[in-house]
Amino acid sequence: MKQIVLGTTGITVPQNGFGALPIQRISEEAAVAILRRAYAGGIRFFDTARAYTDSERKLGLAFGDGFVPREELYIASKTMAKTLEEFRKDLETSLELLKTDYIDIFQFHCAGQVYSPGDGSGMYECMLEAKEQGKIRHIGMSAHKIQVAIDGAKSGLFETIQFPFSYIATEKELELVQICKENQIGFIAMKGLAGGLINNSKAAMAFMTQFDHVIPIWGIQKESELDEWLSYMQDTPVLTEELKAFMEKERGELNGNFCRGCGYCMPCPQGIEINTCARMYLMLRRAPSDMWLTEAMQEKMKKVETCIGCGKCAKKCPYGLNTPEVLKWNLEDYKKVLKGEVKVTAE
Repeated sequence: MKQIVLGTTGITVPQNGFGALPIQRISEEAAVAILRRAYAGGIRFFDTARAYTDSERKLGLAFGDGFVPREELYIASKTMAKTLEEFRKDLETSLELLKTDYIDIFQFHCAGQVYSPGDGSGMYECMLEAKEQGKIRHIGMSAHKIQVAIDGAKSGLFETIQFPFSYIATEKELELVQICKENQIGFIAMKGLAGGLINNSKAAMAFMTQFDHVIPIWGIQKESELDEWLSYMQDTPVLTEELKAFMEKERGELNGNFCRGCGYCMPCPQGIEINTCARMYLMLRRAPSDMWLTEAMQEKMKKVETCIGCGKCAKKCPYGLNTPEVLKWNLEDYKKVLKGEVKVTAE
Protein backbone atom coordinates (compact mmCIF):
# COMPACT_ATOMS: atom_id res chain seq x y z
CA MET A 1 0.00 0.00 0.00
CA LYS A 2 1.46 3.31 -1.10
CA GLN A 3 1.63 6.19 1.38
CA ILE A 4 0.98 9.74 0.13
CA VAL A 5 2.73 12.71 1.75
CA LEU A 6 0.83 15.96 1.25
CA GLY A 7 3.67 18.41 0.82
CA THR A 8 4.81 20.44 3.81
CA THR A 9 1.70 19.54 5.82
CA GLY A 10 3.42 16.31 6.82
CA ILE A 11 0.07 14.56 6.45
CA THR A 12 0.85 11.00 5.41
CA VAL A 13 -2.06 8.76 4.41
CA PRO A 14 -2.77 5.59 2.45
CA GLN A 15 -3.18 6.09 -1.30
CA ASN A 16 -6.98 6.40 -1.45
CA GLY A 17 -9.05 9.20 0.05
CA PHE A 18 -12.82 9.34 0.59
CA GLY A 19 -14.77 12.02 -1.26
CA ALA A 20 -17.79 12.66 0.96
CA LEU A 21 -19.92 14.68 -1.46
CA PRO A 22 -22.02 11.66 -2.57
CA ILE A 23 -23.05 10.64 0.96
CA GLN A 24 -25.53 13.52 0.80
CA ARG A 25 -27.62 11.21 -1.36
CA ILE A 26 -27.92 8.30 1.07
CA SER A 27 -29.53 7.84 4.46
CA GLU A 28 -27.83 8.76 7.71
CA GLU A 29 -27.58 5.11 8.71
CA ALA A 30 -26.10 4.05 5.37
CA ALA A 31 -23.62 6.94 5.39
CA VAL A 32 -22.34 6.18 8.89
CA ALA A 33 -21.95 2.50 8.01
CA ILE A 34 -20.01 3.16 4.80
CA LEU A 35 -17.75 5.76 6.42
CA ARG A 36 -16.87 3.42 9.25
CA ARG A 37 -16.21 0.59 6.80
CA ALA A 38 -13.90 2.89 4.86
CA TYR A 39 -11.96 3.63 8.05
CA ALA A 40 -11.81 -0.06 8.98
CA GLY A 41 -10.47 -0.78 5.49
CA GLY A 42 -7.59 1.63 5.90
CA ILE A 43 -8.84 4.93 4.45
CA ARG A 44 -7.72 7.84 6.61
CA PHE A 45 -8.37 10.95 4.48
CA PHE A 46 -11.92 12.29 4.23
CA ASP A 47 -12.89 15.36 2.18
CA THR A 48 -16.15 17.25 2.69
CA ALA A 49 -17.47 20.83 2.53
CA ARG A 50 -19.93 23.18 4.17
CA ALA A 51 -21.76 23.29 0.82
CA TYR A 52 -22.36 19.51 0.80
CA THR A 53 -25.64 19.77 2.74
CA ASP A 54 -25.49 17.10 5.49
CA SER A 55 -22.14 15.52 4.55
CA GLU A 56 -20.26 17.07 7.49
CA ARG A 57 -22.95 16.00 9.93
CA LYS A 58 -22.76 12.40 8.73
CA LEU A 59 -18.98 12.42 9.13
CA GLY A 60 -19.42 13.73 12.66
CA LEU A 61 -21.89 10.97 13.47
CA ALA A 62 -19.52 8.35 12.08
CA PHE A 63 -16.31 9.48 13.74
CA GLY A 64 -17.18 11.94 16.51
CA ASP A 65 -17.72 11.29 20.20
CA GLY A 66 -14.52 9.26 20.42
CA PHE A 67 -15.55 6.50 17.99
CA VAL A 68 -11.99 6.65 16.63
CA PRO A 69 -8.96 8.52 17.97
CA ARG A 70 -9.08 11.94 16.27
CA GLU A 71 -5.38 11.82 15.42
CA GLU A 72 -5.90 8.66 13.36
CA LEU A 73 -7.84 10.35 10.58
CA TYR A 74 -7.56 13.53 8.55
CA ILE A 75 -10.55 15.68 7.67
CA ALA A 76 -10.56 18.34 4.97
CA SER A 77 -13.48 20.72 4.60
CA LYS A 78 -14.22 23.88 2.64
CA THR A 79 -16.02 27.20 2.76
CA MET A 80 -17.54 29.22 -0.06
CA ALA A 81 -17.72 32.29 2.21
CA LYS A 82 -17.12 35.66 0.63
CA THR A 83 -17.17 37.76 3.83
CA LEU A 84 -15.42 37.52 7.18
CA GLU A 85 -18.70 36.90 8.96
CA GLU A 86 -19.65 34.08 6.61
CA PHE A 87 -16.19 32.53 6.96
CA ARG A 88 -16.29 32.46 10.75
CA LYS A 89 -19.86 31.15 10.77
CA ASP A 90 -18.99 28.38 8.28
CA LEU A 91 -15.94 27.32 10.28
CA GLU A 92 -17.84 27.14 13.57
CA THR A 93 -20.67 25.22 11.90
CA SER A 94 -18.24 22.76 10.33
CA LEU A 95 -16.48 22.15 13.65
CA GLU A 96 -19.79 21.59 15.39
CA LEU A 97 -21.18 19.20 12.79
CA LEU A 98 -17.93 17.28 12.44
CA LYS A 99 -17.76 16.99 16.25
CA THR A 100 -14.12 17.99 16.31
CA ASP A 101 -11.96 20.73 17.79
CA TYR A 102 -10.01 21.24 14.58
CA ILE A 103 -10.09 20.63 10.84
CA ASP A 104 -6.87 19.29 9.32
CA ILE A 105 -7.19 21.19 6.03
CA PHE A 106 -9.62 24.08 5.54
CA GLN A 107 -10.00 25.20 1.94
CA PHE A 108 -11.44 28.08 -0.01
CA HIS A 109 -14.12 26.23 -1.99
CA CYS A 110 -14.30 26.66 -5.79
CA ALA A 111 -12.05 29.68 -5.54
CA GLY A 112 -12.54 32.28 -8.24
CA GLN A 113 -9.46 34.19 -7.15
CA VAL A 114 -6.33 33.68 -5.10
CA TYR A 115 -6.90 35.32 -1.73
CA SER A 116 -3.76 36.80 -0.22
CA PRO A 117 -2.78 38.90 2.81
CA GLY A 118 -3.50 42.58 2.30
CA ASP A 119 -5.75 42.14 -0.75
CA GLY A 120 -8.54 44.01 1.01
CA SER A 121 -10.91 41.05 1.35
CA GLY A 122 -9.60 39.88 4.72
CA MET A 123 -10.30 36.28 3.70
CA TYR A 124 -6.74 34.99 3.92
CA GLU A 125 -6.34 36.75 7.26
CA CYS A 126 -9.37 34.73 8.45
CA MET A 127 -7.51 31.54 7.57
CA LEU A 128 -4.44 32.70 9.47
CA GLU A 129 -6.57 33.65 12.47
CA ALA A 130 -8.25 30.24 12.50
CA LYS A 131 -4.87 28.54 12.26
CA GLU A 132 -3.46 30.58 15.13
CA GLN A 133 -6.50 29.62 17.21
CA GLY A 134 -5.89 25.95 16.49
CA LYS A 135 -9.24 25.52 14.74
CA ILE A 136 -7.54 24.51 11.50
CA ARG A 137 -4.15 22.93 10.91
CA HIS A 138 -3.46 23.73 7.25
CA ILE A 139 -4.67 26.20 4.61
CA GLY A 140 -5.78 25.00 1.18
CA MET A 141 -7.88 25.95 -1.80
CA SER A 142 -10.01 24.10 -4.31
CA ALA A 143 -10.63 25.42 -7.80
CA HIS A 144 -12.13 24.48 -11.16
CA LYS A 145 -10.40 27.18 -13.19
CA ILE A 146 -6.93 26.01 -14.15
CA GLN A 147 -5.26 29.43 -14.07
CA VAL A 148 -6.64 30.18 -10.59
CA ALA A 149 -5.23 26.84 -9.39
CA ILE A 150 -1.83 27.51 -11.00
CA ASP A 151 -1.68 31.00 -9.51
CA GLY A 152 -2.57 29.55 -6.12
CA ALA A 153 0.13 26.91 -6.41
CA LYS A 154 2.74 29.53 -7.32
CA SER A 155 1.68 31.99 -4.61
CA GLY A 156 3.33 30.12 -1.73
CA LEU A 157 0.20 30.76 0.37
CA PHE A 158 -1.43 27.33 0.23
CA GLU A 159 -0.32 24.00 1.61
CA THR A 160 -2.73 22.02 -0.57
CA ILE A 161 -4.45 22.54 -3.90
CA GLN A 162 -7.58 20.62 -4.89
CA PHE A 163 -8.42 20.35 -8.57
CA PRO A 164 -10.12 17.90 -11.00
CA PHE A 165 -7.52 15.36 -12.12
CA SER A 166 -7.83 12.06 -13.94
CA TYR A 167 -6.20 10.15 -16.78
CA ILE A 168 -7.93 12.41 -19.30
CA ALA A 169 -5.99 15.36 -17.87
CA THR A 170 -4.67 17.97 -20.28
CA GLU A 171 -1.06 19.13 -20.44
CA LYS A 172 -2.06 22.21 -18.45
CA GLU A 173 -3.46 20.07 -15.62
CA LEU A 174 -0.34 17.91 -15.60
CA GLU A 175 1.68 21.13 -15.40
CA LEU A 176 -0.32 22.13 -12.31
CA VAL A 177 0.46 18.84 -10.61
CA GLN A 178 4.16 19.29 -11.39
CA ILE A 179 4.15 22.85 -10.03
CA CYS A 180 2.65 21.52 -6.79
CA LYS A 181 5.35 18.87 -6.58
CA GLU A 182 8.14 21.36 -7.17
CA ASN A 183 6.73 23.67 -4.50
CA GLN A 184 6.03 20.87 -1.99
CA ILE A 185 2.29 21.43 -2.11
CA GLY A 186 -0.04 18.52 -1.46
CA PHE A 187 -2.42 17.85 -4.35
CA ILE A 188 -5.96 16.64 -3.68
CA ALA A 189 -7.37 15.10 -6.86
CA MET A 190 -11.12 15.41 -7.21
CA LYS A 191 -13.17 13.93 -10.04
CA GLY A 192 -10.74 11.08 -10.59
CA LEU A 193 -13.51 9.40 -12.60
CA ALA A 194 -14.30 12.62 -14.50
CA GLY A 195 -17.70 12.96 -12.88
CA GLY A 196 -18.76 9.45 -13.90
CA LEU A 197 -17.47 9.52 -17.48
CA ILE A 198 -14.56 7.21 -16.65
CA ASN A 199 -15.84 3.70 -16.03
CA ASN A 200 -12.55 1.83 -15.63
CA SER A 201 -11.53 2.20 -11.98
CA LYS A 202 -8.48 -0.01 -12.47
CA ALA A 203 -7.07 2.40 -15.06
CA ALA A 204 -8.01 5.40 -12.91
CA MET A 205 -6.17 3.96 -9.91
CA ALA A 206 -3.12 2.92 -11.92
CA PHE A 207 -2.83 6.45 -13.30
CA MET A 208 -2.84 7.97 -9.80
CA THR A 209 -0.01 5.72 -8.59
CA GLN A 210 2.45 7.76 -10.68
CA PHE A 211 2.23 10.70 -8.26
CA ASP A 212 3.53 10.49 -4.69
CA HIS A 213 2.10 13.86 -3.61
CA VAL A 214 -1.41 13.32 -5.00
CA ILE A 215 -4.26 11.93 -2.89
CA PRO A 216 -7.31 11.03 -4.99
CA ILE A 217 -10.65 11.46 -3.23
CA TRP A 218 -13.02 8.94 -4.79
CA GLY A 219 -16.69 9.85 -4.50
CA ILE A 220 -18.36 6.96 -2.69
CA GLN A 221 -21.99 6.28 -1.85
CA LYS A 222 -22.37 2.53 -2.40
CA GLU A 223 -20.86 -0.48 -0.65
CA SER A 224 -19.81 -1.88 -4.04
CA GLU A 225 -17.88 1.30 -4.83
CA LEU A 226 -16.14 1.21 -1.48
CA ASP A 227 -15.24 -2.46 -1.93
CA GLU A 228 -13.60 -1.65 -5.24
CA TRP A 229 -11.37 1.10 -3.83
CA LEU A 230 -10.52 -0.89 -0.70
CA SER A 231 -9.41 -3.82 -2.87
CA TYR A 232 -6.88 -1.52 -4.51
CA MET A 233 -5.33 -0.61 -1.15
CA GLN A 234 -3.45 -3.90 -1.09
CA ASP A 235 -3.73 -5.10 -4.68
CA THR A 236 -2.86 -1.85 -6.43
CA PRO A 237 -3.25 -1.86 -10.23
CA VAL A 238 0.00 -1.49 -12.15
CA LEU A 239 0.28 0.97 -15.02
CA THR A 240 0.90 -1.54 -17.81
CA GLU A 241 1.43 -0.82 -21.49
CA GLU A 242 -2.07 -2.18 -22.10
CA LEU A 243 -3.59 0.30 -19.64
CA LYS A 244 -1.52 3.15 -21.11
CA ALA A 245 -2.90 2.34 -24.57
CA PHE A 246 -6.43 2.20 -23.18
CA MET A 247 -6.04 5.59 -21.48
CA GLU A 248 -4.64 7.15 -24.65
CA LYS A 249 -7.72 5.96 -26.54
CA GLU A 250 -9.95 7.40 -23.82
CA ARG A 251 -8.17 10.75 -23.99
CA GLY A 252 -8.91 10.91 -27.69
CA GLU A 253 -12.59 10.17 -27.14
CA LEU A 254 -13.06 12.52 -24.19
CA ASN A 255 -10.83 15.37 -25.29
CA GLY A 256 -12.59 18.62 -26.11
CA ASN A 257 -15.74 20.47 -25.22
CA PHE A 258 -17.82 18.33 -22.91
CA CYS A 259 -19.58 19.10 -19.64
CA ARG A 260 -17.82 17.75 -16.52
CA GLY A 261 -20.96 18.07 -14.40
CA CYS A 262 -19.42 20.38 -11.78
CA GLY A 263 -22.62 22.41 -11.49
CA TYR A 264 -21.01 25.82 -11.13
CA CYS A 265 -23.15 27.07 -14.03
CA MET A 266 -26.22 26.69 -11.84
CA PRO A 267 -28.83 27.84 -11.11
CA CYS A 268 -30.47 28.34 -14.50
CA PRO A 269 -33.10 31.10 -14.63
CA GLN A 270 -35.28 28.72 -16.66
CA GLY A 271 -34.88 25.87 -14.19
CA ILE A 272 -32.84 23.66 -16.54
CA GLU A 273 -30.70 21.08 -14.71
CA ILE A 274 -27.69 22.01 -16.80
CA ASN A 275 -25.11 19.74 -15.16
CA THR A 276 -27.26 16.70 -16.08
CA CYS A 277 -28.66 17.76 -19.44
CA ALA A 278 -25.42 19.13 -20.88
CA ARG A 279 -23.65 15.79 -20.67
CA MET A 280 -26.46 13.38 -21.47
CA TYR A 281 -24.79 12.32 -24.74
CA LEU A 282 -21.77 10.92 -22.89
CA MET A 283 -23.70 9.48 -19.95
CA LEU A 284 -25.94 7.49 -22.30
CA ARG A 285 -22.91 5.96 -23.94
CA ARG A 286 -20.41 5.63 -21.12
CA ALA A 287 -22.78 4.79 -18.27
CA PRO A 288 -25.84 3.35 -20.05
CA SER A 289 -28.80 2.91 -17.74
CA ASP A 290 -32.60 2.94 -17.93
CA MET A 291 -32.53 5.82 -15.46
CA TRP A 292 -31.54 8.18 -18.28
CA LEU A 293 -34.76 7.36 -20.14
CA THR A 294 -37.36 7.60 -17.36
CA GLU A 295 -40.32 9.97 -17.69
CA ALA A 296 -38.78 12.22 -15.04
CA MET A 297 -35.51 12.44 -16.99
CA GLN A 298 -37.36 13.06 -20.24
CA GLU A 299 -39.07 16.01 -18.56
CA LYS A 300 -35.69 17.38 -17.45
CA MET A 301 -34.34 17.13 -20.99
CA LYS A 302 -37.50 18.68 -22.47
CA LYS A 303 -36.87 21.68 -20.21
CA VAL A 304 -33.85 22.48 -22.41
CA GLU A 305 -36.33 23.73 -25.04
CA THR A 306 -37.10 26.67 -22.73
CA CYS A 307 -33.49 27.94 -22.87
CA ILE A 308 -33.52 31.65 -23.70
CA GLY A 309 -29.82 31.80 -24.55
CA CYS A 310 -29.08 34.36 -21.85
CA GLY A 311 -25.50 33.04 -21.57
CA LYS A 312 -25.31 33.23 -17.77
CA CYS A 313 -24.28 29.57 -17.63
CA ALA A 314 -21.53 30.04 -20.22
CA LYS A 315 -20.07 32.97 -18.27
CA LYS A 316 -19.82 30.82 -15.13
CA CYS A 317 -18.48 27.66 -16.82
CA PRO A 318 -14.90 27.06 -15.58
CA TYR A 319 -14.16 25.12 -18.77
CA GLY A 320 -15.25 27.89 -21.14
CA LEU A 321 -18.07 25.95 -22.78
CA ASN A 322 -20.75 27.51 -24.95
CA THR A 323 -23.28 25.91 -22.63
CA PRO A 324 -26.49 26.80 -24.54
CA GLU A 325 -25.07 25.14 -27.66
CA VAL A 326 -23.92 22.10 -25.67
CA LEU A 327 -27.43 21.77 -24.21
CA LYS A 328 -28.99 22.07 -27.66
CA TRP A 329 -27.04 19.25 -29.31
CA ASN A 330 -27.42 17.03 -26.26
CA LEU A 331 -31.19 17.43 -26.54
CA GLU A 332 -31.15 16.69 -30.26
CA ASP A 333 -29.20 13.49 -29.65
CA TYR A 334 -31.50 12.53 -26.77
CA LYS A 335 -34.57 12.80 -28.98
CA LYS A 336 -32.95 10.48 -31.53
CA VAL A 337 -32.24 7.95 -28.78
CA LEU A 338 -35.87 8.06 -27.61
CA LYS A 339 -37.08 7.50 -31.18
CA GLY A 340 -34.74 4.57 -31.61
CA GLU A 341 -32.84 6.32 -34.37
CA VAL A 342 -29.62 6.04 -32.34
CA LYS A 343 -28.69 2.84 -30.54
CA VAL A 344 -26.92 3.52 -27.28
CA THR A 345 -24.26 1.14 -26.03
CA ALA A 346 -21.17 1.55 -23.87
CA GLU A 347 -18.32 2.82 -26.00
